[in-house]
Amino acid sequence: MNNYLISITDKNKNDAGPKAKRDIEHFLAGKFHSVTLKYDLKKGWKSRLQKLYLAHVKVPAFFKNHPDIDNLVLQYPLYSTYLLDVILTNLKKYTQAKLYLVIHDLESLRLFKDKPNYVQSEINFLNQADGLIVHNHKMIAWLQANGCTSKLIDLEIFDYDNPQPLLTTDYYDASVCFAGNLAKADFLTKLNLTKHQLILFGPNPSNNYPQNIAYQGQKTPEELPKFLQQSFGLVWDGDSLSSCTGTFGEYMKYNNPHKVSLYLSSGLPVIIWKEAALADFVEKHHVGLTIADLNDLDDLLDRLTPADYALIRQNVAAVANKMRQGYYIKRALKQLKL
Repeated sequence: MNNYLISITDKNKNDAGPKAKRDIEHFLAGKFHSVTLKYDLKKGWKSRLQKLYLAHVKVPAFFKNHPDIDNLVLQYPLYSTYLLDVILTNLKKYTQAKLYLVIHDLESLRLFKDKPNYVQSEINFLNQADGLIVHNHKMIAWLQANGCTSKLIDLEIFDYDNPQPLLTTDYYDASVCFAGNLAKADFLTKLNLTKHQLILFGPNPSNNYPQNIAYQGQKTPEELPKFLQQSFGLVWDGDSLSSCTGTFGEYMKYNNPHKVSLYLSSGLPVIIWKEAALADFVEKHHVGLTIADLNDLDDLLDRLTPADYALIRQNVAAVANKMRQGYYIKRALKQLKL
């Protein structure tokens, strides 16, 4: 089959785009021809000119020159409804190809969840696809409840192309790490661990953290895994210890945070909010612990025995090896017969 994969890259940044999308390009290389659309994601005259060029020159020329496409997989969203409409129009005009979407984010569940018109507009677009690869079963349930009629495939978790050696030690010292944008993690300034150590990685740290919390700098996605030598990786969001809060905290009830894939692909078990969608995956595959309130973190770590931890590590290694080979995205595409 003649399969194509379309992704976007922010032309305003030096990197090659978000890692989750780059990894899918990597894992599908050889089976899919990759096409990248480059434009500034920040609004402004430069971004508008770049989108106009893509919409009136590059996109129509691509489809006109590739009428033999069988399947087009689009890494969604493109952050431009204008370009989405142009792609869909030209796809139908010049080809008989089927359209599939790999969902990375649903703004209807995040930034625009309280705007019914936006939600309906996004659902209307998704319904024009022949199939969607969706984060997890909870996101699928939300889509179905809100009128999505496209075929829905459960990705389960994002793969992660991890260049660092897999951490395999079973030694348990009950230490924890947290990696991410620390400006969105105000809860860390309130977390008073009395027995165990928490190591932080990422940009925008606070000037003051409680005792037993130490900041160790910002690393690239490729080099960070070699610094994750702790017993667990923490997945939490917002400014509260008793629940994940705010826009991104609430979003965890439906999405697959990429840091879970970072931790697991490194060989590191996770501790995640009990109400997060991925808590089901963690419990099902026994690759970490779930917690309702971070005030209980010390006790949770104390209750785990070395034998229990060794078993969790074995399960993590099995999942990590799958992630490093693109198992989950390949399985989802196979379910779509691609």
